[in-house]
Amino acid sequence: MAGKPKVGVLALQGDVREHAALLETLGADVVAVRRPDELASVSGLVIPGGESTVIDKLSRAFGLAQPIRDAISEGMPVLGTCAGLIMLADSVLDAIDGQQTFGGLDVVVRRNAFGRQTESFEAALHVAALGEEPVRAAFIRGPVVESVGAAATTLAALDDGRVVAVEQGNLIGLSFHPEISGEARFHRRLLAAVEQTAGV
Repeated sequence: MAGKPKVGVLALQGDVREHAALLETLGADVVAVRRPDELASVSGLVIPGGESTVIDKLSRAFGLAQPIRDAISEGMPVLGTCAGLIMLADSVLDAIDGQQTFGGLDVVVRRNAFGRQTESFEAALHVAALGEEPVRAAFIRGPVVESVGAAATTLAALDDGRVVAVEQGNLIGLSFHPEISGEARFHRRLLAAVEQTAGV
């Protein structure tokens, strides 16, 4: 349908369906991206939560890693949540041997900074860029941003100062899962960037 932003969800592993469902409720035409030709058909991308090491290995096995890096460098809007934030980070602490990322965000992140899945929690975050209403954020074995480089901007931090949301150009990286708590504003922000860059 003309006028609908076409957005991909990287569908190699992780909570793909939740992101796709949320994007569809916001009016997007959603594509499950598993191959380079599917990536080439979309104007924006969500990298979901899951296991960053698995996403890294599968993206290389499916020939997607370099095309995603190229799309990021060419300005494609991308939202990365949890493992997706790790995949967007330029540097990862506690990475396994040989682990690679797509990069693009001038940040250093630490994997599994919030402990085991049994230590999952929710928090209300103030995100000035999204307005006054707090963001309900679900943290599930999420990463934390250890340092934010000059090119990136902090969007949100916990009360203890740990950074959990960053933005750089058309890239958004979140430590948490907005798709689980029903928080749609980050996805709307992604779609706004898609519409701006793609002229939808």
